[in-house]
Amino acid sequence: MESLGRRGERLAAVHLEAGGCRVLARNWRAGRLELDLVVREGPVIAFVEVKTRRPGPQHPSEAVDRRKRAHIVRAARQWIATRPEPAAEYRFDVVTVLLDAGGRVCVRHQREAFTADDG
Repeated sequence: MESLGRRGERLAAVHLEAGGCRVLARNWRAGRLELDLVVREGPVIAFVEVKTRRPGPQHPSEAVDRRKRAHIVRAARQWIATRPEPAAEYRFDVVTVLLDAGGRVCVRHQREAFTADDG
């Protein structure tokens, strides 16, 4: 059975692809660093953190705190260092996936959710 997190990442990838993004990497790792999704949207490479939750008191985006942002920024720098050609532009996005008990899904994509300076 697919875990909640994996299901959310799959739904986020489908949502992003439907919106015109091309998924370049899923669950990219370098040691302890990880990026949920790396996508290309036109000339822009976006490093996408996916947060999946069931309805509750905390919105999924609240889990992308300062510490998590710093981790994502470090991972993104490592990903960039492994590529032969840099992109024209990079950004950090967050996709939240809410799954309720009735099976309804709400996916929201926040472009430029934070900057490398926030991390």
